[in-house]
Amino acid sequence: MSEASLPAGTADRDLIERWKRGDPAAATAIVSRHSDALARFAVNLGERTDVEELVQDTFVRAFGSLHSFRGESALRTWLFTIERRLVLDRRRVARRAPPVVEIADSSAATEFTALDSMVAAETEQQVREAIERLSPTQREVFTLRVAEGLSYREIASVVGSTEGAARVHYHNAMRAVKEYLSDE
Repeated sequence: MSEASLPAGTADRDLIERWKRGDPAAATAIVSRHSDALARFAVNLGERTDVEELVQDTFVRAFGSLHSFRGESALRTWLFTIERRLVLDRRRVARRAPPVVEIADSSAATEFTALDSMVAAETEQQVREAIERLSPTQREVFTLRVAEGLSYREIASVVGSTEGAARVHYHNAMRAVKEYLSDE
């Protein structure tokens, strides 16, 4: 049974209960419903490689401990928290590993595209650069608010702060992004 064959509006809690009772279609529906958001969050946290693997690891860890999910937050918030911890763990391991030198591809595309595409790409790059200049916490909060639409309460739960601190980080991030873009 695919997610499409599940009743419309099946809540995450219902899917969790179905999965606990052994319904494999419920797990498929959970993955289908949340994998794109997890991939976007990973990219916005600065992950550029192995995003699919990170999303998969997030689900493996989540399904391995789904029995402990108390439902105090939304399932998506809990998944973001798991993924964030995995990213932090990977970064800790990477800092201990010897550096890897990458060789640039010499056959990069050299054709120009339409002016609109160039302007859009340049603007997108400037926004990415502005976001990369944020502190890690500001970047997480900004991404969770702008890209994922989480509430400040949900953001606080994911990043391990208070709701007020999440608001402050978001507003400081927004101000920094605007300043960076106006200086460009």
